Amino acid sequence: MDQQFHKVLTKLDVLLLAFGAMIGWGWVVLSGTWITSAGSLGAIIAFLIGGILVIFVGLTYAELSSAMPKVGGEHYFVLRALGPKASFIAAWAIALGYLSVVAFEAVALPTVIEYLFPTFKFGYLWTIAGWDVNVSWVMIGMIGSIIITWINYRGVKSAAFLQVVLTFVIFLVGMALLSGSLINGETSNLQPLFKDGSAGLLAVLVMTPFMFVGFDVIPQTAEEMKIPQRSIGKILILSVALAVLFYVAVVFAVSYILPDDVLTNSSLPTADAMAVALGSSFFSKVLIIGGLAGILTSWNAFIIGGSRVLYAMAQERFLPQWFARIHPIYKTPSNAILFIGTLATFAPLLGRPMLVWLVDAGGFSIIIAYFLVALSFIALRKKEPNMPRPFQVGQSSAVGWIALVLSIGFIFLYMPGMPSQLVWPYEWLIFMGWWVIGAFFIVRIKTKTMEQTEHVHRM
Repeated sequence: MDQQFHKVLTKLDVLLLAFGAMIGWGWVVLSGTWITSAGSLGAIIAFLIGGILVIFVGLTYAELSSAMPKVGGEHYFVLRALGPKASFIAAWAIALGYLSVVAFEAVALPTVIEYLFPTFKFGYLWTIAGWDVNVSWVMIGMIGSIIITWINYRGVKSAAFLQVVLTFVIFLVGMALLSGSLINGETSNLQPLFKDGSAGLLAVLVMTPFMFVGFDVIPQTAEEMKIPQRSIGKILILSVALAVLFYVAVVFAVSYILPDDVLTNSSLPTADAMAVALGSSFFSKVLIIGGLAGILTSWNAFIIGGSRVLYAMAQERFLPQWFARIHPIYKTPSNAILFIGTLATFAPLLGRPMLVWLVDAGGFSIIIAYFLVALSFIALRKKEPNMPRPFQVGQSSAVGWIALVLSIGFIFLYMPGMPSQLVWPYEWLIFMGWWVIGAFFIVRIKTKTMEQTEHVHRM
């Protein structure tokens, strides 16, 4: 395939693209849930365990991304290692993860605006899962979706510039929260350190893959980077480490400044923690602005990642060729961007309950993709030991095996009977509906010809 993308992304662009993708709105709206579910230390441990999983999976991504710097990431890793049908499953799984994040942010945006302007609500439409959907709420999500889609349609560099600016805002707000909490917090507020034993820990642990998804956006843009191949792996691992530190810092700061009874009754505990930490309700609004920046960075990054996955699948004729169109001027996968943007534009019509449903269904799908990437890492170490690996993770396949075992463990957490199982019917319907659509395409995939196989091995 001839190069069709602009190579414009710098090391800073790539790092902040991934970090901003991982830091969305969840740290603002869900911190209280994490702490009240597992306790302050329990929530921190859950994020550290989730971070360990993501770091091991990230190491497999790092090696494979530097070896195969192709737009589409795991689609090509699994294609080369395990063949076309496994490749489709991995790419389709990560696509649901990306689309669920984009839809999540389209629903989160009006939630933020409603918090800042609580009187801005009119035009009752309907009630979903006990929550009223209003015209004003839907309009905010739709307008935001149109703007983000337009920015991405116009070129990856403009989207990357937006990412740099907004990620800087998140960093400043996060540092203000942590420093204020350290100065004015009390150790007694950390009690209880643990809640509900292993069930509480698992309830938070199962959310962490969704919170950390985003480092895998890096390989999706590999053909748009102007950096050495070896740097791709280093930047990917650095982005994961920074995200782990950020989430742990937020959990600590909120639990250190707010007692348990306040956390339980707070609608946005991270914002309330900021107000207490810095001594003014004004700063709760400042933190909401940081959360708004997080929504936009995550939203922006996953339109980039999701559109490149759909483009790569269409290039292999796994999906209709319509998704493989590159804009002649902006050099973006314009049709794939418009498709994702359209889905996000209609997501607010389903109301706020979609937030939790998308977190869980998307997280499950993401873990499936991680499992297949880890399996591909192991397979390629055996099948192609001499494949050039600019960023190599040791001499053995140990990292891949650890990532594989951890991925299997996380998959079981979503199964019926587990404390963190997917909720029936909403979350299972989202997940199964996606795979029913995928089944239509996967049965059409034919065994690759020798020419196609050679093409993949030349990448």
